[in-house]
Formats: sequence, C-alpha cells, structure tokens
Amino acid sequence: MRWDNLRLADAGRDDPAVPLFARDAVTRTFDTPEFRGMTFYEIQARSIINRVPAASRVPFEYTINPYRGCGHRCVYCFARKTHQYLDLDSGADFDSKIVVKVNAAELARKELASPRWGGHHVAMGTNVDCYQRAEGRYRLMRGILAALRDAANPFSILTKGTLILRDLDLLTEAAERAEVGAAVSVGFVDPGVWRSVEPGTPDPHRRLETCATLNDNGIACGVLMAPILPYLTDSPAQLDRTVREIAQAGATHLTPIVLHLRPGAREWWLAWLSREHPRLVPRYLELYGRGAYAPKSYQERISAQVKELAARHGVGRTAPAMARRLPPPPAPEPEAPEQLTLL
Repeated sequence: MRWDNLRLADAGRDDPAVPLFARDAVTRTFDTPEFRGMTFYEIQARSIINRVPAASRVPFEYTINPYRGCGHRCVYCFARKTHQYLDLDSGADFDSKIVVKVNAAELARKELASPRWGGHHVAMGTNVDCYQRAEGRYRLMRGILAALRDAANPFSILTKGTLILRDLDLLTEAAERAEVGAAVSVGFVDPGVWRSVEPGTPDPHRRLETCATLNDNGIACGVLMAPILPYLTDSPAQLDRTVREIAQAGATHLTPIVLHLRPGAREWWLAWLSREHPRLVPRYLELYGRGAYAPKSYQERISAQVKELAARHGVGRTAPAMARRLPPPPAPEPEAPEQLTLL
C-alpha cells in the first residue's frame, strides 16, 4: 500500500516544492507532553478497507489501518519501512510523523455497506497500532467499530494499547452480532527492556490487565508473545516469568514470535543495539546474517519452550467461562511465512 493516492497526481516526485500529501491535508502539532515533538498529517483517504496482497501469506485478506506511523516507538517495529513510501525515514520520522485518516469511520461505513463487500473478516492493528496514543485524541476507532457493529461484520484487533477498554461497549455490542476477537501484544515483562525498546507503550502488566478485563467482559482475548528478543528476553527464567503472567491474566491462547528484522527495522534496531548492548551486535549479525528471520532451529527451540511453559502454567484454562471462544486474531503482516505456534 504505497499511499500514492495521497500525492498530487500532477506533482513531480523529486520536486522539493511539491507537498507530500494532497492539498486538503492538514498538518498539526499539539503542545502537550504526550505529543511534544510529534507532527500529525490529517488526510482524507480514498479508501479504508485494504486487501492484503496474496504474496504476504497472512491468515486474513482485509485490514483497516486508520494511522500510518506509530507513537509507541517500538525500536524493532516491522512496519517502519512503510514510512519510506511517504518519503519519510523509517526511524525518527516513523515515531514522530503520524498520518491520520480522519475520514476513516465514514469510509468504513460506506465500504461495508457496498453491494460488492462480502462480509469478510477484517483485521486491525496488523500494521501499526490502531490504539496508539494518537487514538485518544482522534477517536477514529469508535466510528470504525460502530460501522462494523452495524454491518454485523466479523473483526479482530491486535494492540499494545490499553485504550481499547474505552470501546468495550462497542466491542460487546459488536460481539452480539458477529465474531469478535482480540489479542494484546506482550513479548516480555522485564521493566528495563520494556522502557528501552517500547518507550511509548503502556506497561506490559497493564496490557495483561487489559487482556483480563476483555475476557471478563466476554471478549475472547489472547496474547501475541512478540517479539521474543534473542539474548535479551529469551532466557528460560524470562520466558517462564512472561508465560506465567500471561496465564495469570486469563489469556485464551498464546502465540510466540521471535524477533524478525526486515529492512527499515533492521537498521534502526542495530543502531539501538550498538548503543545499548554493543557486545551483542556480532551475535545478532550471526543470527540474522542471512535475512530477516532467525534460524528455524532457534525459532523451533523457543516455540517448544514456550509451548511447554504454556501447558505447565495453564494458558487457556483459567479464562472466564463466559468469554466467547473465537478464532485467535492474526499475527502482524509478515513479508514471508512466520514460524508460528498457537498454544
């Protein structure tokens, strides 16, 4: 999805005088602590339900992404490269220059009502987080959820944001009409690692509390245990602690994913690693020297460990009986098949 529809049709791509977005785009900054240093590009998108290219091989066909860029500032974020399609960089620009599709709810309602729409499952939070901090100001998800509810359209949400609980009323109403699933992303619970690599996200324990609250209110919620960071969060003790706390939160399921480093994220991650853990750089270059993914043997070993821990701690056994047992939400969109284990 290259966002060419946001560029002036007659503009020269290399002309510095040409604006990046269409003439009706609005650029805003907010002088509040949570948005200081950030710029928001409010645009009128042409469409909001996106069909995923078949080559991506993900277990869903359609997505809704009301934002581009993310204030969570996760160093490893796989979606960083998408900012380069906007002639922005995948590092600081991705963290601080956020594209906001202000007409997302209106488009969702229109497209869901189209005779051509087949009522397919819609995945949200698969590119950048739809409940990132900006959502607290723009409130796009309430309109999107209302449109999905009114269309009785199935959907799932993946998020690191506790703000999803603001919309609990709409989620429960939608779940009375169609399948609704949720997952929170918690790859580790170590406070030092969290503050360093996910500085804009809620505390992992608050995310697990969010998982518990969703399940308590009948919205089946699992955990995407991602990413597991080699040499940082993959020790037996760290994995055990994380899985134990996921089980205590009543997660309906658990899916572990080892860190993958695609172009865009790879450079940003290695720069961070060289500053914070320089001794690990050679080990990462060895582990990821052949591409974006860790060796299959490493992924299989971690998955086996997590599977054993999940069985030991009872993941899925302590979730409230009232929770709707729906298919788990999908993992983020990968460029190549991911080594996934559903527990």
